[in-house]
Amino acid sequence: MTDEIDIPTEPRAAVDALATHLTATADRPVPPATNRWLGEAEAVARDATSNDLDTQTRQKRVRQVATLLESADETDDSVADRHIEAAIECCRVVLANK
Repeated sequence: MTDEIDIPTEPRAAVDALATHLTATADRPVPPATNRWLGEAEAVARDATSNDLDTQTRQKRVRQVATLLESADETDDSVADRHIEAAIECCRVVLANK
């Protein structure tokens, strides 16, 4: 990853980026308890990328992801931390566009 992470400003693109960032944490060496939170967040984020969801449901899923990410403990992995930070920013983009 480069030092600068590009966060989409368009909500639909931000949802896709959210799922991509969380998928990237799956292969990182994070503690098992944290990995469970991240795995659940990833599953919900991937669901949010479904084309057949309406905007309200997609935002509900993204709020769930944000809550799960808040619950996750430290990862002790700088790459995973950067993906999580980017995922949180993606959540903000989506949730700011109600």
